[in-house]
Amino acid sequence: MARDILIVDDERDIRSLISMTLEDEGFATKQAAGAAEARNLLLSEPPKLAILDIWMRDSDMDGLELLEWTKSIYPDLPILMISGHGTIETAVQAIRNGAYDFIEKPFKEERLLMMVARALESAKLARENNELREKMTDGVAPELVGKSAVMRGIRQSIDKIAPTASRVLVNGPSGSGKELAARCIHNKSDRRDERFVVANCARLASERVDAELFGSESLQSHRRVVGLFEQAHKGTLYFDEICDLPLETQGKIVRTVNEQRFRRVGGNTEVVVDVRVISASSRDFGAEISAGRLREDLYYRLGVVPLTMPPLAQRREDIPLLAKHFTALVAKRLGVLPFKISDEVLAAMQGYSWPGNVRQIHNVIETMLILAPNDRNEPIDLDLLPAEIHNVTRSGDETEMDTLMGLPLRGAREEFERAYLVTQLHRFDGNVSRVASFIGMERSALHRKLKALNIASDYQEGERKE
Repeated sequence: MARDILIVDDERDIRSLISMTLEDEGFATKQAAGAAEARNLLLSEPPKLAILDIWMRDSDMDGLELLEWTKSIYPDLPILMISGHGTIETAVQAIRNGAYDFIEKPFKEERLLMMVARALESAKLARENNELREKMTDGVAPELVGKSAVMRGIRQSIDKIAPTASRVLVNGPSGSGKELAARCIHNKSDRRDERFVVANCARLASERVDAELFGSESLQSHRRVVGLFEQAHKGTLYFDEICDLPLETQGKIVRTVNEQRFRRVGGNTEVVVDVRVISASSRDFGAEISAGRLREDLYYRLGVVPLTMPPLAQRREDIPLLAKHFTALVAKRLGVLPFKISDEVLAAMQGYSWPGNVRQIHNVIETMLILAPNDRNEPIDLDLLPAEIHNVTRSGDETEMDTLMGLPLRGAREEFERAYLVTQLHRFDGNVSRVASFIGMERSALHRKLKALNIASDYQEGERKE
């Protein structure tokens, strides 16, 4: 992906020389002879780096003033200052105002290229550090965890989707990993070195949503705010819960994603961007369109490639991997020792439905790490799990016990065996061979037992997984 560099200098020969030098190295360049022209270029399509001359004739701003103006809009944009009449005081002032470095004319091509490379690399590292801090703060796992067939299929889909420029619409229940899937798509694409910007649609204030997305500007005060679309230029913009956006804003997004251009709130300049959009929702898109909460044209515009994240209950065999993964991840973040998880605890976790999906298992692990005994040599026991997971609440035990006590021994044994085997079949996604191995029973004998308990017919699909 070409990296755009803006060159601002009042001398045409200097601009052309710098431009040719950079273009020979694979950069794309734009030129401006003065501050007014530079401001228009900066407002219409932000570059990845700017090179500003300090002294410019017939310009309404000198380079230092233009530097200050640019940094007020794009604080993370790396800027190199150049001058043939520079002094130490000027260089210090430029760097204090936010310039990456100062180059005195005349300069050698090698030095210019070295400074450009360093400035771009420094900006990239700063961006990656910020994103890493955000991930650590949110506790987001760095990869999709799981070896189940459904997760293997999702990873294969992501490998095919990522290299394209197609827009993606991710659907799935809350906490199933939709944003994580979007990050994986971004990280495997050619935009991986650019920003991944999140627009949390449910949290965007209705009266400010357009300004948040598209930015705003005041022609009188020359004050400008960069919106999320501009922040994601050359990168990826992720809409979380896209159905929560106001319908009027949805209409503006239709045009923006199609034409890759828009106007800031209060502005007259067309802003050109190159943004890949990935959107997600936990709701049924058809129902949202029918209810008038989602524009049908936006749905088709965003849903070029659909991706569905399954609930955790549909991939129970991944639960042990997720539990161990989050144990190591959260323990490191909290600064505590990880614990060992016993087979009994894992079995109880696999038998639970996890309505909050992957996010819930992450939160449960974090709570257990905080409450676990200081001695981490022994595996944790069932008492550390929340009551709803291992079903040890006193009232629940008494109700189940009363039911069993009201049955003859044979009937009580059958009820227990039925509940036990159904739980194990859920745990191993209906895979009879794996259940037989876990409970220590011959496969043929297990088939006979399932048939006798009238539960064999419910798990015929499991046979195909073996």
